[in-house]
Amino acid sequence: MDTFNIIREAHKGFGYLILVAALVFIVALLLAMFGYSGKISKLLKKSTLFTMILFHLQFLIGIAMLVFSPGLKAALEKGTLMSNSYNRVTFVEHPFSMLVAAILLTIINKYLKKNETLALKVVFMGVLALLLFGYAFPWAKVFGV
Repeated sequence: MDTFNIIREAHKGFGYLILVAALVFIVALLLAMFGYSGKISKLLKKSTLFTMILFHLQFLIGIAMLVFSPGLKAALEKGTLMSNSYNRVTFVEHPFSMLVAAILLTIINKYLKKNETLALKVVFMGVLALLLFGYAFPWAKVFGV
């Protein structure tokens, strides 16, 4: 197995973990909003931290995968990076969406460390991060649809 395939399998495996962590995060966020009257629980803090760590690891693996990608090199050489929809989604939109989602999760984690109650802006950032993640997640590749 070459380096690119090893990185791709790690990226795919972390994708499954992030799906589970994101589900726990959204449940903890909803519980804090509706069940605890806006009080930040330990579950929310821990799930945010765990999701953020996994997201950052996934992003670093994805950047390594992008660097070693033969498809990116071919798209750059042919000049089809932005004109081909597959290349644009794979090499531009997916990494950028994941970067923004990772940044939002970092901001949320920092906010939750410092405050005792949940603000609506944090909920919006969390929902936006999960929407970006859901948009950029390669569902067909990971689940083989």
